[in-house]
Amino acid sequence: MKINIDDLTGSKIANLLEYHLEDFRKNTPGCVHALDIEALQKSEITFWSAWEDDELLGCGALKELDSTHVELKSMRTAPKHLRKGVARKLLQHIVNNAKQRGYQRISLETSHTFEPAIQLYKSFNFIPCEPFADYTHDTNSVFMTLIL
Repeated sequence: MKINIDDLTGSKIANLLEYHLEDFRKNTPGCVHALDIEALQKSEITFWSAWEDDELLGCGALKELDSTHVELKSMRTAPKHLRKGVARKLLQHIVNNAKQRGYQRISLETSHTFEPAIQLYKSFNFIPCEPFADYTHDTNSVFMTLIL
C-alpha cells in the first residue's frame, strides 16, 4: 500500500468521498460533520489517499485547529477493502505525520453507528473527550482525542 498526499482532483477519490458523505447522511441524518471536496481542499487540511497500484483503498485527513491540535477528518476505507487493515495503516501514517509536525493532540468526531471505527480509534489509545473546536454536544456524536 502506498499512501500519498492527494490533491482531490481524481474521480476515484471524488467517488469515495461522495460515498462517505452519503453514508453519513444515511446513518446520522441531520448530523453530518463530514467535509465535501471543496472544504477538504482548504489550506489547513492535509489529505491522504491509500493506493495499491491504481486501486484506491482509502483516505483520511488532518485539519489544523491550532499550532498544537489537529482534527482527524474523512477517514474512509473503500467498501471492497474493508477488514484488510487499510484504515489501521492509514491511521498510523496520519498519527506519525502529526507527531513529525509537532502537534500535541489529535481529536475526532464520529457517530455511535460507526462502531468498527470507534474500536480502531480505541486501539490507538484515543479516549473519549468533550466536544472541541466548533462542535457541541449531540446525541449522535462521539468525541475522542489522542495526546501525542
